[in-house]
Amino acid sequence: MVGLVLGLTLGLLAGWSVATGGPLEAHAANLSWWIDGLVQPVGRIFLRIIFMVVIPLIVSAIVIGVAEMGDARTLGRIGLRTLWVTLLLSGISVVLALGLVNVLQPGRAIDETRRVQLVAAYGGASEKSIECAKEAKPISKTLLDLIPENPLAEAANAFNPDNPGGGLLAVMVFSLFIGVAMALSPPERVAVLRGFFDGVFEVSMRVIGFALKLAPLGVACLSFSVAARLGLDIFRTLGFYAAVVVGGLALHQFVVYPVVLVLLARRSPAEFFRGAKEAIVTAFSTSSSNATLPVSLRVAEEKLSIPPRIARFVLTVGASANQNGTAIYEGITVLFLAQVFGVELTVGQQLIVALMCIMAGIGTAGVPGGSLPLVVGVLLTIGVPAEAIAIILGIDRFLDMCRTALNVTGDLVIAAVVAKGESSVTREYQPVA
Repeated sequence: MVGLVLGLTLGLLAGWSVATGGPLEAHAANLSWWIDGLVQPVGRIFLRIIFMVVIPLIVSAIVIGVAEMGDARTLGRIGLRTLWVTLLLSGISVVLALGLVNVLQPGRAIDETRRVQLVAAYGGASEKSIECAKEAKPISKTLLDLIPENPLAEAANAFNPDNPGGGLLAVMVFSLFIGVAMALSPPERVAVLRGFFDGVFEVSMRVIGFALKLAPLGVACLSFSVAARLGLDIFRTLGFYAAVVVGGLALHQFVVYPVVLVLLARRSPAEFFRGAKEAIVTAFSTSSSNATLPVSLRVAEEKLSIPPRIARFVLTVGASANQNGTAIYEGITVLFLAQVFGVELTVGQQLIVALMCIMAGIGTAGVPGGSLPLVVGVLLTIGVPAEAIAIILGIDRFLDMCRTALNVTGDLVIAAVVAKGESSVTREYQPVA
């Protein structure tokens, strides 16, 4: 936050001074040189560290998240019910995100002149994606490209807008197949492979940790560059974007979840939220599904009377595989930034983004800032400059707190739905008043 405020303040002052004939007016060309030659490259160091681990992070996280559902064979209905309820809620969350962005158009709040300046400042990367959007592939070709002929080639060209294949989404599908195959294999035969992916995931998260240590400096530099070029327009645009994200999360939390609780779990939403409030508050304060897991387990068993074997399976898997809040956030963020940069996405391309957000939910680490690498990856896939992330990076922590609370609530909702379906078990566990 300090980096954001410092960068925005200095950027606004510099831009205002140039625009109004202040002390820097005579140095306008020099200001552009400093931005392009020094300030932005420093900010890009922060982003580059993230870029280099996006592919290994996505592959390892999706493989591990899906492989953990291997217990579905032994838990029978519990595993299958968990899977379909997770997909149902994830699908609803992404549809909600797409609907809000297309109706409210938060990225259109920026002045057209400023938009042109922004596109020009970032090398015309979005102009190329606009041309690509006009030449959208047929739906049959798009669906076929989801299954990669050469996964390594797709990984190498995942962020290349000229890549004729499936790109990042094809890499996700490949990871999904590997995870399913591991889940169905004898554990002792794939233990080494599982250890390999666990190691890749752990190392990737460490590298992300290195990048986040540079976040204050990176945010300051990137936000300075944006503010100096956009002026006060950035505040109106950013406020509108944050309101749309929080509104989408609130709709899912207080409309979708209560409906699911009444229809599928046969529970009172008021009683459920009273029992779950400790886990929700912990998730909001820590911004980490993983850190909240012990509290969620205790709340599920003691406050919500969910059988332990169901709670432990659903909540443990859900901490990494069920990320409704993250899916809403990623969907709104990606389409918002596409609007800011004037990238018009067809309905088919938006559905591809939606599918990527659902799958990215499986691959999102349950730690603060865990969705950042995946947002950057999706942005690059649709041709939006990666530096665009600077526009929302400063308020990401608050939005992270909100979406983590939704993620944890969703895990508990799924556990309640699964417990209701296990009639032979739920007879022994009556909901507490």
